[in-house]
Amino acid sequence: MSINEAQDSIIEEFEAFDDWIDRYELISDYGKALKPMPEEDKTDQNLIDGCQSKVWFTCRVEDGKLHFTGASDALLVKGIVAMLLFVLNDHTPDEILQADLYFIDRIGLREHLSPTRSNGLVAMLKQMKLYALAYKSK
Repeated sequence: MSINEAQDSIIEEFEAFDDWIDRYELISDYGKALKPMPEEDKTDQNLIDGCQSKVWFTCRVEDGKLHFTGASDALLVKGIVAMLLFVLNDHTPDEILQADLYFIDRIGLREHLSPTRSNGLVAMLKQMKLYALAYKSK
């Protein structure tokens, strides 16, 4: 599935709900479905700076594509992590670096997050792009 197809899939799911309470529940459902990150990966080195909650990301390359794992100690943030992984996982560094992540604004996520959670979202995206940049240059 392409990055845009994954984004469109999320947008379609969110369009089924008008109420933001239901949309928050959907985000939480993404978090509940996220595969657990191994405890040994929850280190300070993998911790994302700028997030209100604790958020960890790791990345490895498989067949030229980046595979991320992520976790958070807050369910809503864990759901955001899961959505980012759904969209960006298993794509090349170039695909990730060139991606226009329009789903964030199209589902209204950015405008419905607190300023600190919004800053955390930016920090997560920045870290994922930094991984892509680092693996691209190798």
